[in-house]
Amino acid sequence: MARALEGKVAVVTGAASGIGLASAEAMLAAGARVVMVDRDEAGLMALRHRHGNAVIPLLINLLDPKDCATLLPRVLEQTGRLDILHANAGSYVGGDLVDNDTDAIDRMLHLNVNVVMKNVHDVLPHMIERRTGDIIVTSSLAAHFPTPWEPVYASSKWAINCFVQTVRRQVFKHGIRVGSISPGPVISALLADWPPEKLQEARDSGSLLEASEVAAVVTFMLTRPRGMTIRDVVMMPTNFDL
Repeated sequence: MARALEGKVAVVTGAASGIGLASAEAMLAAGARVVMVDRDEAGLMALRHRHGNAVIPLLINLLDPKDCATLLPRVLEQTGRLDILHANAGSYVGGDLVDNDTDAIDRMLHLNVNVVMKNVHDVLPHMIERRTGDIIVTSSLAAHFPTPWEPVYASSKWAINCFVQTVRRQVFKHGIRVGSISPGPVISALLADWPPEKLQEARDSGSLLEASEVAAVVTFMLTRPRGMTIRDVVMMPTNFDL
């Protein structure tokens, strides 16, 4: 299984850090060539330097509709094919709704919902023509529980959970597998505003996941026999109480 993705071409959005970075590196280790999409140019160049030609850095601002629409054409120009899309890019808005900034709400919903739908929409014709493909979307534990401290974020993930389940039912007849990962709290940029002592306390108590642990589940989903689709994986720290 060490090179189970040998010869595959994967695209990972939000690939310069967090779950996206861990997912991309796990796919690289499994033999895939990975197109790493992000708006962090320095981060992408550092990854290209670290991993060599197996990485194709693609600088795209997914919040810009015109730039977002270039994803598949630019991938095909460099690779000629696409086997895997991990639609991972996202952002976070938490706290009481009355305290949230409406511009931040718009931006988060655009990235967490609209961009995911657009990316999947754009790659599907290519996958349908080839009659194969894998699409994995980063959702959240918040998609499965009405989390009272993050109504905006949770709503975006509930929408994505519905999207994954319904699109899967449309495209499985074309040999395309669609699934989502729904992790609980993950050590990533989304926790950047946590005080260091709180972060360390949560880690020591077993209340946080590592991005690499989530990436291992992504790899597991991608390397199952083609006759098996893993539609949803909910993962949480063992000591996480919900």
